[in-house]
Amino acid sequence: MRKPVIWRGVMCRTGGMMTDRNAVTGVSIMALVAMGGAVDSTIVRLLAGEVHPFVIGFTRVSFGLIAMLPLILRRPEMLRTKARAGHVIRAALKLGSLVAMFAALQAAPLATVTAIGFAAPIFVTLGAWLFLSEKPGPLRLGGLLLGFAGILVILAPSIGLGEERALMLALLAALLTAAIQLMLKVMGRTDRADTLVAWNLIMSVPLAAIPAWYFWSTPTTAQWGLLALQGVIGTVSQLGVTRAFQLADASLVAPVDFLRLPFVALSAWLIFSELSPLSTWLGAALIFAAILLMAASARGRQVVVPG
Repeated sequence: MRKPVIWRGVMCRTGGMMTDRNAVTGVSIMALVAMGGAVDSTIVRLLAGEVHPFVIGFTRVSFGLIAMLPLILRRPEMLRTKARAGHVIRAALKLGSLVAMFAALQAAPLATVTAIGFAAPIFVTLGAWLFLSEKPGPLRLGGLLLGFAGILVILAPSIGLGEERALMLALLAALLTAAIQLMLKVMGRTDRADTLVAWNLIMSVPLAAIPAWYFWSTPTTAQWGLLALQGVIGTVSQLGVTRAFQLADASLVAPVDFLRLPFVALSAWLIFSELSPLSTWLGAALIFAAILLMAASARGRQVVVPG
């Protein structure tokens, strides 16, 4: 086995060099993705009570597919896949995750819902241990315990305040996201990241159309604009995450996504006069520490970029 080499002060591994510039670019892209996620969450809250979460899910994937079409037409070879059934299952899970998160964002504090969403990697580690026989080391076990402690710190103060259902939906979204990540560990062995993104959108549109039709109410012109913006942000973010993980080490890039929490909190305060409770920040800090521990334990392992 070849040893990692140092290139301009940044750790590089077999299969490609990582320069300081690549690392900075990867982190910068991930920071922009975090900002896009904050805008996405704000749009969902702005549409609360006016556009049903199932309708938002349908428009999200539909406009996302429209945004992706020029790339698909230019590079049709990206549609070659060996996992068609897997794409259908993954699209259903992704749609469920989106709708659950949208419903949570419409009914609970934005920052609290966002913080719970960061628990997905905790569930990925647990799932990989239970179903993929990936026995965690001491660092990962410590991360698991710390992560679940963070979830409890966030959820406990909300019990009895009428937010339990919304926060449980946020937790469900994190669980479904973790299931998707576990699938990607297998699907990523045969399909490229852009293939995973494209097929996810293609399969999601017809799946989302059925419940959207049942809950349909025609959006206003302004709402159509927000929904279109959300769809574009979603697709660009997926492609951005893919590029960020290509440019920089996962242990460097992944924690940057936590910038989404202060961005969301700032947006919630400026637009909705919503202040985040201290428990949200304490719990998020514990989850962030857990992710750092897991990232440290994952150095040198292959990372499957989320589609």
